[in-house]
Amino acid sequence: MKNLFVTGYRAHELGIFNNKHKGIPYIQQAIRNKLIPLLEEGLEWVITPGQYGVDLWACEAAVSLKSQYPQLKCSIITAFSNPEEKWSDDKKIYYEHLLRSIDHYAAVSKESYQGKWQFIARDELLLRKTDGILLVYDEEMGEASPKFIKQRALRKHAEEGYEVLTIGAEEIQSLAEEEAEAQFNDVQAYEWLDPGQESST
Repeated sequence: MKNLFVTGYRAHELGIFNNKHKGIPYIQQAIRNKLIPLLEEGLEWVITPGQYGVDLWACEAAVSLKSQYPQLKCSIITAFSNPEEKWSDDKKIYYEHLLRSIDHYAAVSKESYQGKWQFIARDELLLRKTDGILLVYDEEMGEASPKFIKQRALRKHAEEGYEVLTIGAEEIQSLAEEEAEAQFNDVQAYEWLDPGQESST
């Protein structure tokens, strides 16, 4: 696999409204965990639609792996021009900073938002230009916007063998629990080694 389409929840679908949310690093780590084996096998491009949420967190995850995997490139291909137009100033600054760190940016439609057809055209292009998809989506949590691209990807899988990879809530929760346990163990070790404690005689 050379080109991977990565997408998933929009931030608000996860109850996330800024980049300080403690869940984001775990989502990014789950994405990195999926990307690394693919990179070892020759993955070259991570391509996202650039919506605020998993798409942009995936770009950050990919950028963080570039020093280890210099062949990796990252692209954002949006449905229409200036998707950040109505975002808050903080989100705009974050987005502009991220655009400077990726390798390619394009909009399928050169116009601003006109209608759903722009999203359909974008998804058709991304499915056509990639060898597989990594989808951060868990249907057990309830339906959300990624269900539509999942349906199309599964059809492409059935017809052409297009690869479909997923990350669910359990996988992300497991990473959070592992870190919590590691932090707890670190605290326990620190307390045990604390030179300020009196040794018993």
